[in-house]
Amino acid sequence: MVFITLLSLFSFSENDLPNFEIANLDKLVHFTFYYVGTVFGALTIRERTHGKRGLVKSIITIVAVMVLYGIVIEVIQSELTVAREGDIFDVLANTLGALFGALSIKLQFSGKRQLKWKN
Repeated sequence: MVFITLLSLFSFSENDLPNFEIANLDKLVHFTFYYVGTVFGALTIRERTHGKRGLVKSIITIVAVMVLYGIVIEVIQSELTVAREGDIFDVLANTLGALFGALSIKLQFSGKRQLKWKN
């Protein structure tokens, strides 16, 4: 999350980065970071609580944290940086990534799968 925060707040000159264009690549990157962050966050909660905190409660907590984090980063970009701008579509991509990450965790730990939430 520190890495994501730093990348979100620092600007890079055009000379520092390779120059290629893929439409909406940044939205895919946002989605992926928040998907992975949500999955890792849920797994961290599971490990830290030894599965004693319920699956649904853990998922709701990590999704709320991730969505709030995404909103705060976009507001900071908009208000406190000179070369960066906040984008509502970034917030949407972040939120969708978090929701899909939550869905992945829910599917992996529900039903008759080998993975169990409680240790």
